[in-house]
Amino acid sequence: MARATALGLRVAKPWGEMRYDLIVDNGSKLLRVQVKSAHRAGPYGGYLIQAHGCSTRAYNANEIDLLAAYLVPVDAWYLFPVEEFLKYKSMKLFPVLRRRMSKFERFRENWGIVR
Repeated sequence: MARATALGLRVAKPWGEMRYDLIVDNGSKLLRVQVKSAHRAGPYGGYLIQAHGCSTRAYNANEIDLLAAYLVPVDAWYLFPVEEFLKYKSMKLFPVLRRRMSKFERFRENWGIVR
């Protein structure tokens, strides 16, 4: 919420049971955002982000508009459009190890998706 607000976006936290965590208002539309975070890297330096909630049912375009993943130790955000994460139930992100650069690096700090 703090990063989005610092970028000039308005953020609201919905009340009740929703499949999204935040609503981001960019001035022209409202976006339903699911936020995920990872606090430690796996054995090869990758951070695993799940594209589903407590159940193993993946999020879909009727429930959220984008998925935002925050990697705490490296202070990195990845913002995925719904079309991208519908292909995967999980995504392995490698923000530090360039030799194992993931196919998802193009979504790193992808704040243009919310503007």
